[in-house]
Amino acid sequence: MQIGGELATALEQLTRLVRQLATAGDLSMSALMLLGRLVRQGPQRLTDLAGQERLSQPGMTQLVGRLERDGWVTRTAGTGDRRAVLVEVTAAGRELVALRHAQRAEALSRLLDQLDPDDRAAIEHALPALTRLIEVRTPDFQEPTS
Repeated sequence: MQIGGELATALEQLTRLVRQLATAGDLSMSALMLLGRLVRQGPQRLTDLAGQERLSQPGMTQLVGRLERDGWVTRTAGTGDRRAVLVEVTAAGRELVALRHAQRAEALSRLLDQLDPDDRAAIEHALPALTRLIEVRTPDFQEPTS
């Protein structure tokens, strides 16, 4: 198997593991990804979020509605175009994202402590390259369709 296939398999399994490590808020992965994006990038137009998260406009509207009902985000009218809906994470939403991150970090630290020191060092050494791999993806990057 090529490195791309091996990396895909490892990352899929690691993603599954990370999903199981934090439970605060009891949110879906789509909801968590959306909250994380809003924390990192600030307020976004609902239509832009739908495209970025690869959800339909109605699907994103429903997701944002649930998050708003639970107090994690707010919706406001856009300043330039009153038809545009701007979605912003609330202080409670930021706290939830931080709590889940802390839970995952702590759990991963405990797992890493169980590894051989050479394996821990290899993972630590790979982190900058993995970060650059994520950054390589440009806005116009087209993922293969199945």
